[in-house]
Amino acid sequence: MRIALMDAGIGLLAAAAAVRRLRPDADLVLSSDPDGMPWGPRSPQELTARALAVAEAAAAHRPDVLIVACNTASVHALPALRARLGPDLPVIGTVPAVKPAAAGGGPFAVWATPATTGSPYQRGLIKEFAADASVTEVPCPGLADAVECADEAAIGRAVAAAAERTPDEARAVVLGCTHYELIAERIRAAVQRPGRPPLALYGTADAVAAQALRRLGKQSVPWAPGEGTLTVILSGREAELPSAARAYGEGRQLQPGSCRPAAAVETGRS
Repeated sequence: MRIALMDAGIGLLAAAAAVRRLRPDADLVLSSDPDGMPWGPRSPQELTARALAVAEAAAAHRPDVLIVACNTASVHALPALRARLGPDLPVIGTVPAVKPAAAGGGPFAVWATPATTGSPYQRGLIKEFAADASVTEVPCPGLADAVECADEAAIGRAVAAAAERTPDEARAVVLGCTHYELIAERIRAAVQRPGRPPLALYGTADAVAAQALRRLGKQSVPWAPGEGTLTVILSGREAELPSAARAYGEGRQLQPGSCRPAAAVETGRS
């Protein structure tokens, strides 16, 4: 079983680690685009073209399913990806976990890139699943880039700025960019208010990993014998996992011989 994941950068690590937790024996193909980072400021046409190139690089390795582990790409390029690669290759998109956050009750915030914040797609999710909830959309400029570079100082500044824009009464935060799941506990610590119930975080990594297995008719086997292979493609070139990826538990979990669970975030289904 071979599962491919794609993103502009290392945001795909969270979903890849979730797949590894569920099926340690799965062969993983990670395809990203460091030469084209970031995708968010690009026009939808440019973003789609780059996403198609990254997806086709992954598809060349003949995966059984492709996870688009990127909210921005899912918002702007998912139909084009499915049209180009389907129906033979199932393509799983990543949807901000608005629905489970709304079901959790209480006001919540959606942290996302400026390209996703306020998009018709995200607004549609909020209207469909959280029309009766108090929802605050919080743009997080620079946060995904800082996570991509594992720049601790820049991460701290971007998280602090987004936390200031998050209402004190928020009971939960939807992590609307896959990069943010790599620093989930830093976000929790920044937003948690004294005297308030524990803040809930909603990501997508576990949900898309489970959905990929469902599409393949496979079950979770966390203790399967053996360990799957790891293929890394950077802007079309086979390479090693970027050094910044190893700054995060999810990246270290993907190293050979390191099939140990990383902390999971509450997730919604994509």
